[in-house]
Amino acid sequence: MGTLLGGKASAACGDLAKIAARPSLLPQSWAGRAGSLLRVEEDQDATIVGMWHAKFVANTLNGSPISDTQIDDALVVWHKDKTEIMNSARPPQDGNFCMGVWEKTGKSTYKLNHFAWLANDTANAPYGIGNPSGPTHIVEEVTLSPDGMRYTGSFTLTAYDASGHIAVVFTGAITATRITLQTTVEDLL
Repeated sequence: MGTLLGGKASAACGDLAKIAARPSLLPQSWAGRAGSLLRVEEDQDATIVGMWHAKFVANTLNGSPISDTQIDDALVVWHKDKTEIMNSARPPQDGNFCMGVWEKTGKSTYKLNHFAWLANDTANAPYGIGNPSGPTHIVEEVTLSPDGMRYTGSFTLTAYDASGHIAVVFTGAITATRITLQTTVEDLL
């Protein structure tokens, strides 16, 4: 490719009179404009890609209003390939890692389809492994702040029993703060 598009080089050792405009196939010479082979992103919004500290606060349980109740405090990574992984503040034996896929739905808005696969209930937590429980499905719709440092939105969490029947449904609000190189443990507590 470089040979095909390469122009003629000239070293005139300071004699500017010897440098003349010569035909060239270099992209810079096309239509007399400077060119670039770099990809230009059409979407200049901040990106959700990165690591986040997210809190889930439920305000309904099985369709009935409840007092705001924090049901999760998690570390979340949204990947450029439109996948996501979350480390929930749950005992590991009860299934604290879950994964999802996401899509941008508008300017600074995103939808996440997320699954926590089979786990165990918390009957014996934090010291024992509880009874098997089914998967949990979480759907989030969030909006990223203009500075890209926070997102907020809503979630629906549907938990299933081991037979695949709905056991509980929560809806509520999610808030998240971007984790940066300057984030400390104290920032997360």
